[in-house]
Amino acid sequence: MSSSSDQKLGHIALLPSSGMGHLTPFFRLAALLSSNNVKITFITPNSTVSMAESQTLTHFFASLPHINQKQFHLLPLEKTPNNTKDPFYCHMDCIRQSAHFLSPTLASLSPPLSAVITDMSLAAAFIPITQALNLPNYVLFTSSAKMLTLFLSYHTMISSKTVTDLNEFHMFKIPGLEEAIPRSWIPPPLLENTNNSFKTYFVENGKKMVESSGILVNTFDSIEQEAIRKLNDKVERLPPVVAIGPLAACEFEKGKLLAWLDGQPDRSVMYVSFGSRTAMSREQIRELSEGLVESGARFLWIVKDKKVDLEDGEDLNKVIGSWLTDRLKEKGLVVKAWLKQEDILRHPAVGGFMSHCGWNSVTEAVRHGVPILAWPQHGDQKINASIVERIGLGNWVKSWGWGGEIIVDGTEIAEKVKEVMESEVLRAQAMNIREEAKRAVAVGGSSSNRLIELMQTWKKL
Repeated sequence: MSSSSDQKLGHIALLPSSGMGHLTPFFRLAALLSSNNVKITFITPNSTVSMAESQTLTHFFASLPHINQKQFHLLPLEKTPNNTKDPFYCHMDCIRQSAHFLSPTLASLSPPLSAVITDMSLAAAFIPITQALNLPNYVLFTSSAKMLTLFLSYHTMISSKTVTDLNEFHMFKIPGLEEAIPRSWIPPPLLENTNNSFKTYFVENGKKMVESSGILVNTFDSIEQEAIRKLNDKVERLPPVVAIGPLAACEFEKGKLLAWLDGQPDRSVMYVSFGSRTAMSREQIRELSEGLVESGARFLWIVKDKKVDLEDGEDLNKVIGSWLTDRLKEKGLVVKAWLKQEDILRHPAVGGFMSHCGWNSVTEAVRHGVPILAWPQHGDQKINASIVERIGLGNWVKSWGWGGEIIVDGTEIAEKVKEVMESEVLRAQAMNIREEAKRAVAVGGSSSNRLIELMQTWKKL
């Protein structure tokens, strides 16, 4: 899907938020639009929270010099809302409180903007800014369409009920879904009686998002047909929901593969990673170590015990224990660093993925046909894991709960690792889903066609 015309299909500004989970799909969307002859201005909040964000931004602009970069300098955060100590939420609040400074930048860009694409966590702050400038504002929702149904309806659910009332229900009926969602799948901060940053962000942005010009979701029809259809049935006043995925990795994200992987048999390695924001307890890390060793499978494990990589400087032996580190070396490679996940998942040696089910990780596993052993840690991840289970991409052990709720025993981990790695059924279904994903983004595919329609809309603005 590309345009051969010299005429640009509009000028679009993209404004991402905090954290690699939000930043990564913005990179991929910017590169995709740019390759289809859309002029892109990428607005980067300055500074970033993590080293990974800063380094990836540098690589992004070096590899795509035709994309225009504008830095958005942030005011110091005077007050931390809801007394949050999470550095990523603090950074989001910092961006929101500086929003009014963005208006002159948007108005001064040349040629004039056709539209702005805003991160889901910034909708409430930036839609009023773009409305005042008479600019269409699309929201990139960085999770699944199924999660979007909850995001758009939660504020109406609590408008007629207290959170205490909600806690009395075992199942939640979400508008737009035929199936009810168990209470245990709802992110715990939404069920707290007191305000917190996650709940505030959920309510404010869910309310404001209905005023956007459209909502873009990194998904595709064959894995989320029901949610996409219901979101667009116009029973309630919603903007168009456009499935544009799965978004492919940018060229700059691809690097030199780990030499260790090259020496492993095809489909023999379990890749273990819980994303950029998950910090496991030392006790759970050691049980996971035992489980991986006991499983007998080869594995590549990204260890993380701090939320922010800048703080994650402790020696690996201290995190795991030197005696376990020696045992792990027999069958696996343990890394305490940021690696390029797409490189790992596309390697023929990788046959399984133990994942938190962040949506980027799910769509990357889909694109490369890798079965998932789901272990949700927080946020949207149980709802995403339910999609993984329903479409047959992997297994989800619901009794493990949210990350940190219980300490999962190493022996049980070993059993579940073996189940995924030895399942020919999962492997075959993962490959089928990979082919469906390829068709969605190929010429004439559902996601490809919708994106072309959207770009033609921008050209006319």
